[in-house]
Amino acid sequence: MRKSRRFAQLDVFADRPGAGNPLAVVLDAEGVDTDSMQAFAAWTNLSETTFLLPPTRPEASYRVRIFTPRQELPFAGHPTIGSAHAAIESGFVSSDKKILKQECGAGIIELEVDGGEIFLKAPPAKVSDVRGKLPFAKKLLRIAVGPIWITGEVASAEELAALKPDMTALAQFSIDYEATGVTLFAASGEASSAVHVRSFAPAHNIPEDPVCGSGNICVAAYLKATNQLERFGNRYVARQGMQMGRDGRVSVRVGLDDIRIGGHAVTCVEGSLNV
Repeated sequence: MRKSRRFAQLDVFADRPGAGNPLAVVLDAEGVDTDSMQAFAAWTNLSETTFLLPPTRPEASYRVRIFTPRQELPFAGHPTIGSAHAAIESGFVSSDKKILKQECGAGIIELEVDGGEIFLKAPPAKVSDVRGKLPFAKKLLRIAVGPIWITGEVASAEELAALKPDMTALAQFSIDYEATGVTLFAASGEASSAVHVRSFAPAHNIPEDPVCGSGNICVAAYLKATNQLERFGNRYVARQGMQMGRDGRVSVRVGLDDIRIGGHAVTCVEGSLNV
């Protein structure tokens, strides 16, 4: 039975509307079936739409289901941070809590509220080599953190910014390696950020993701796996989305045994919907 439910649309990895990665969040989603969730995610046509639910595990603060326009994901970065922001702001969880535990398809994801930013502890990265090549990237690694990104470095930020990949070929490349898409990075050459990042997922009807949390996790995992982390330090800021008129900022913290990413989120639209 259809009913009115609270709804919010956010920008994630930004502190002002229009600069980050949009996310649709349906609060009070208990009772919405999977087909309806997928249909609504296709209708919003954003890279991800999430649905907040009561937890099924006693240690969890809440449960979230994450959908692209085509399929459900076990985990994704910007929907996790955005959903936590929406849960706190709406009162779905207590605003007094500094540590949240999100239940999702990938298990329990720990989040920390640190000042104005929300940080998540990423699932362990599974890293493997890629034998195929892309003409614009150096060594490629297939990195799974829930979503799977073929990750590589481009020679310069200027070359990365100018890149206009063949989306049909890139989609096939992703399919061949059973990956979500391709994430590329380059040293920024600027003071406000260490790296620039671009993420492409045309096989999932997302030619370019404005600011990609899981892609940035994979960049950190790439730097760690190739012993290059000292180039940027174990705490750095990544910048993404400029080619799409955005200017997202992702704070990255790399520990001995974990990777955490964080950022701001801002609510742009609040209302209700019938689903």
